[in-house]
Amino acid sequence: MNFRLMLSILAAKTAIVLCRLMHTGGTSFPGKIALKIYPDLLKAIAVNFKIIAVTGTNGKTTTTRVIGQVLKENNIIYISNKSGANLLNGIATSLIEAVNIMGKSKVSTALLEIDEAAFSKVTEHFEPDVIVVTNFFRDQLDRYGEVYTTLNNVIKGISKAPGSTLVLNADDSLCASIGRKVNNRVIYYGFSPDSWNNENYTVNNDALFCIFCKTRYNYENHIYGHLGSFSCPECGYGRPASAITCLEVTELTSSYTRIKLDIDGYTSDAKINLPGIYNIYNCLAGAACGFALGLPVENSLKALSSFECGFGRMESIITEGKTIKVILVKNPTGFSQVLDYLLSENNPMQLAFLINDNAADGRDISWLWDVDFEKLGKINDKIITAFVSGIRGADMAVRLKYAGFDTNKIIMTDNYNQLLDRALASTPEGSTVYILPTYTAMLEIRSILKRKFNLTEFWE
Repeated sequence: MNFRLMLSILAAKTAIVLCRLMHTGGTSFPGKIALKIYPDLLKAIAVNFKIIAVTGTNGKTTTTRVIGQVLKENNIIYISNKSGANLLNGIATSLIEAVNIMGKSKVSTALLEIDEAAFSKVTEHFEPDVIVVTNFFRDQLDRYGEVYTTLNNVIKGISKAPGSTLVLNADDSLCASIGRKVNNRVIYYGFSPDSWNNENYTVNNDALFCIFCKTRYNYENHIYGHLGSFSCPECGYGRPASAITCLEVTELTSSYTRIKLDIDGYTSDAKINLPGIYNIYNCLAGAACGFALGLPVENSLKALSSFECGFGRMESIITEGKTIKVILVKNPTGFSQVLDYLLSENNPMQLAFLINDNAADGRDISWLWDVDFEKLGKINDKIITAFVSGIRGADMAVRLKYAGFDTNKIIMTDNYNQLLDRALASTPEGSTVYILPTYTAMLEIRSILKRKFNLTEFWE
């Protein structure tokens, strides 16, 4: 009997209860306590679980939730770090909640979102059964460094998990390259070359040149950023064949998407209960994970149509015939994709940009100048007002001005409650208030929305 293990779990569980009573979440601190008492805690309790790990720059939370829905459709009970606490301490907290004082659990599956910067440290403690990697984009340069640093960190983590099945984005030249550098079983997902071609794709600043020989890539088609059917004319490295493939985008609306999907030769029409091209990737990754686990294709298709967004990721609140949608923004590519989604909106809309530069957001906000805000000019007549707030709200206002946005529509405010009240008061029935916050601003506005509209806690 390992008394140190028992003590660490007991201390952490006590901390969880106290934190929840104080409405502070208790998502990371309890795990920190437990690991301080017993550093080998995760190694001791992770053996009780089949572990699915999700990492990458964009789409981790949504992809994790899609996989969760796939598991539900297969009647698989699982635990997950739904709060988004995806560093080592948060992961420890999530696993501790699921075990008894002896470190045993009645639940056999753990679905874990893991921060890409922490990934190599996490795999020192356990080897996931499946590792899903979404993509690699420039993100929070002051925290992650340049994109190749992040890629190499993930590869380092995978090298400690040789038995893991990898689920990789075939359209991302950086992500797909992992399959050539390790000996793991690999399953690829992506778009077929003729399924979608974005003629006005966001400029590729992250992976212009071949990762192996530094020759500039050729592209048969672009999805967005550096994603697409790439090939190197010098060394021959190119997009690998995908087992899970979007064959055609048949309908793209502001609330859902329809695609023709191929899963290892099984072709079917699929409705995705999410808007936006970028969310197709998240759903392809979810379906690919189901395939990696050997789950029935029909259940994966059902999961895509029944999936509901998590907090801050297209989360919707309806009040008095008006909709509030909260969409996290954190880097140039992701933000530009959100703007593309807004272009599909047919009704008048309110926009609220909440920009912070706390440590969790990234101190360096120069990335705002790489976001294609100029495209808002295409829907200027539909935008009622653009509220700007947060620590760096003034910087956001300047960026909009230089993008040619109508400055008469820009309203600056430091008070989120007043922002919500003013936005809702001037929003016509049937229209939407889109709130686009960075991470810490999302937590702040979500707390206000919870009180106003009696929402569930973000960790639930």
